[in-house]
Amino acid sequence: MTWNYLLSDLVLPPTSLAAAALAGLALQRRRRTLGLAVSAGALLALLALSLPVVAMALARTLEPPPVSTADLARAQAIVILAGGNNRGAPEWGGETVKTYTLQRVRYGARLARASGLPILVTGGTPQGGRNAEAALMRDVLADEYGLQVRWVEAASRTTAENAVYSAQLLHAAGIARIALVTDAIHMPRSQRAFQRSGLEVIAAPTAFAGQRPFKPEQLVPGVAALHLSNMALREWFSRALYALRED
Repeated sequence: MTWNYLLSDLVLPPTSLAAAALAGLALQRRRRTLGLAVSAGALLALLALSLPVVAMALARTLEPPPVSTADLARAQAIVILAGGNNRGAPEWGGETVKTYTLQRVRYGARLARASGLPILVTGGTPQGGRNAEAALMRDVLADEYGLQVRWVEAASRTTAENAVYSAQLLHAAGIARIALVTDAIHMPRSQRAFQRSGLEVIAAPTAFAGQRPFKPEQLVPGVAALHLSNMALREWFSRALYALRED
């Protein structure tokens, strides 16, 4: 795990809100009213972030529109970002792509078939494992989709490194304009990173999380919604860190 992921785990909900609720309980010994207010506020915020309607609203602040056929036609290559590996998969020999990665691979395969463009997969071993995420993606694309990968970037550990190392391979091949495939809420940060590496980026988002029509059950809190809220807030937090580094 990289330091920025560890930092975000500490400062973002639910960890930060749980810590605030506990701090409020401790504070009640000396300042009862303030302590109750802190604890209640933290718990109410945690409840709100557990509501699907709130989580999806947060996701929508990040999600761009799907790629159009006309925009895809302008690309020279398709770049698929890794989204983690599953190291507890005995049915796949012990290790395979994580769900997030598989969604990106599936959509990248669809775009490759529609466009005939070459594919680059990018992702190292930021969470450990025997195989780089990019190597696992290459194998899935070949074995399950019948598509050959042109470039495998297997050294990166972060989105910023995905961009830098992929750009080196692509520039060497004369590629300047790419269709970038990643989760919709991850796209703004990824697109900015790849643009800073000198590539023109056509966003090709997948795995949209905030576009479902409203239903009453979205007012019922749940763990999945809290996870989505955490992911969206993590993206905003990471974008802020990127902006600080660029200043």
